[in-house]
Amino acid sequence: MAQCGAIPAFGLYGEARETPGMLHCERISHRARVHDWQIAPHRHPNLHQIMLIRRGNARVTVDGRGRDLPLPILLNIPPWVVHGFRFASGTEGYVLTLPADAFPEILGDGAPLAATLARWGTCPAEPAMDTAFEALLSERSRDDATRAPMMRALGAQILCHAARGLAAPGTGTAPARYDGHMQAFDAALHRHLRDGWRLTDYASALGLTPTHLNRVTRALAGMSAGRYIDARRAREAQRLLAYTRLPIAEIGYALGFEDPAYFSRAFRRQTGETPSMCRARLVGTDPTGRDVTSSRDGRDCRDDHGC
Repeated sequence: MAQCGAIPAFGLYGEARETPGMLHCERISHRARVHDWQIAPHRHPNLHQIMLIRRGNARVTVDGRGRDLPLPILLNIPPWVVHGFRFASGTEGYVLTLPADAFPEILGDGAPLAATLARWGTCPAEPAMDTAFEALLSERSRDDATRAPMMRALGAQILCHAARGLAAPGTGTAPARYDGHMQAFDAALHRHLRDGWRLTDYASALGLTPTHLNRVTRALAGMSAGRYIDARRAREAQRLLAYTRLPIAEIGYALGFEDPAYFSRAFRRQTGETPSMCRARLVGTDPTGRDVTSSRDGRDCRDDHGC
C-alpha cells in the first residue's frame, strides 16, 4: 500500500477539500458511475461515513486488505480509515457523509456510542434504513428552515442504527474488551494531547504494551496507534486554526511540537495542506492573515457557514 503521505485525503470521496459543518447524502451510483465504479483508496480527515449497499456486487479494501461484501450490508467508516471500493456496474445503495465534530453527543470524546463507531466495520442492513436514507435524500431537495434540523435528526438516527448493528453479538471482529481500551485511550488523548505524550506514554498510562495498543486501534479504527495520535493532533490543530487567533507556531508548541517547521510538515502529511492554507480555507483569510470573506454586516464567515 502507498505510504501514508501519498494517500489522498478527501472531503467527499471525489473532492479534495472537506466542507466543515455539511452533512451530505447521495446514491452510490451518482458518484461511482463517474469513476467507472471504482473508488481508489483514500481517507477523510474529519468526516464519518455510513454506507448502505443494497443490491449489486461490491468489494471493499480497508487498510490494504480486500474483502467481498455480502449484500445487503451497512458499512461504518470512521475518519482517517483508508478505504476504497470496486462496485459492479449498477450497484444500488446510499452513502451518508457527515462531519464528526458536528455530532459530539454520538461521536465525541466520551460519548456512549463513540467507541463502537470509532472502528470500521459492517453489519446487516435493516429494512428501516432504506426509509431513513430516502428521507435524507428527500430533505436535501427542500429549501426551508426545517431542512437542516431534519437532515441532522435523520443522520443521528442512521448513526444510532449503525452503532446498534455493530454492537450486536457476532457482528464485531475485535474482542469486547477492546472497546474499553479504546474508550480509555480516547479519554487519555483528550487529557494529554497538548502534553506531547508519545505512544509509549499512552500505553503505559493504560497498562498496555505499545504492541497491544496498536492491535486495539488497528481492530477498531483501522490504523496504528501512532497514526491515531497523529490524526487526533491534526484535528485539534484544525480546531485551533479555525476558532482561535493563535499564531501557527504557538499552535504547534501547544500540541507538543518543538519545531514549527516540523509541525507544518506533520500537519501537511495528515491533511494535505499547510496550517496557513487550512486557516485561510476555514476562516476566510489569506495565508498572511488578512480577512477576505467578512460579510457585509461585519460577521465572520464562520457564522454563515457553521464552520
